[in-house]
Formats: sequence, structure tokens, C-alpha cells
Amino acid sequence: METTVQVPNYIAVLDIPEEKIEVLPGASADLTSATFSIKEEDHTLGNSLRWAIMQNSQVDFCGYSIPHPSEAKMNVRIQTTDRTNAVEAMNKGLDDLKTVCQFIKARLGEKLEEKDYAQME
Repeated sequence: METTVQVPNYIAVLDIPEEKIEVLPGASADLTSATFSIKEEDHTLGNSLRWAIMQNSQVDFCGYSIPHPSEAKMNVRIQTTDRTNAVEAMNKGLDDLKTVCQFIKARLGEKLEEKDYAQME
């Protein structure tokens, strides 16, 4: 008997098209473990997102894989404690990674405005 798991539509908040990410079959009923498939992404996002998710103390495991080089998708597996679930951990990881990127972009902009760097002619 297959269990249907209702997953909150958190990706709409992040302006990510619904077909971009999905929860693969096999998620636990309480969603403490789930595998997400993210289309059109590779190691660039995979390793950064894995790092951001693993910063959450409620996450026991996070790993990603690229199933095959000819397939334009990445799978992310998340296992959490019973105090949260994989969907919330993914959401927090995406938010945290976005915050880190915004910080780096702002700092880079500040440093470039100082024009304290050598220019090649």
C-alpha cells in the first residue's frame, strides 16, 4: 500500500517554478527523510545547498547526487531529527544559501566601489 504524503508548497514563496523541484517517492510518512529531485541543476548548487542544509543542527544527513551526466537533474537526500522534517530543512537551506549569496554580493559591491584594486590595461 502506497502512502501519499502532502508536501507544503514552499517553493512558490521562493519564486521557483513548481516543476523545478519535486519530492521523490519513498519519503517517510512524517517527512523526516525525503529525496528531492531538482531539475536543471548540477554540482554548483548541489554542494552549496548540501553545505547550507548541514548547518542546521536538526539535520542528521544531507547528500546530493547527479544520477547521470546526460540527465539535467540533481537529487538531494535529507534526513532530520523528529523535531523538524526534510521539507522544512530544504526550505531553511534554500533561504540560508540565498542569504549567504546576498551577503557576498553586497560585500563584493562595496569592495568594488572602493576601487582599491589593480586594473589591467
